[in-house]
Amino acid sequence: MRARFLGKDPESQEGNSPTLFATDRTDRKTYLAQGWKVVDPEALADVGEVPDHETLIEIPEEVLKMYALRYLEQEGEH
Repeated sequence: MRARFLGKDPESQEGNSPTLFATDRTDRKTYLAQGWKVVDPEALADVGEVPDHETLIEIPEEVLKMYALRYLEQEGEH
C-alpha cells in the first residue's frame, strides 16, 4: 500500500502537523491520518474501550476539509 499526501493543517509548525494521506488500495478507499494521540482521560472515557490494535487521534477540521475537497473533485469526474 502506498500513501499520497493530500495536505496538512495550515496552523501547524514544520514537522509537527496533523496530515491527511490517501492510499492506493484497490479493494476500498482508505485514508491515513497523522494527528495528536488522544490521552485525555475524559475523552477516552467518553469513547470507551479501544482495541490494542487501534488508537484514537485528534485532527483539526481543516484537515477533514481536505478530504471533502478530494471527494467532491472525484464525484465531479463521474
